[in-house]
Amino acid sequence: MNNSSMGVVLMSVGAVATVAGALMYVLPGPGLPVLLVGLALMAAGAVLRIVHRATNK
Repeated sequence: MNNSSMGVVLMSVGAVATVAGALMYVLPGPGLPVLLVGLALMAAGAVLRIVHRATNK
């Protein structure tokens, strides 16, 4: 698995975690930590994908 596809996987997992965290934040539950982890995963995936595209040009 190359870095670009790993970035896509991280962004996908981050998107699901962000939606789950937002739902748990609205509903009673510990949503803020899940929301923050989801956003961090999405950011890490985006950085991996951007760096991979920049180095392969």
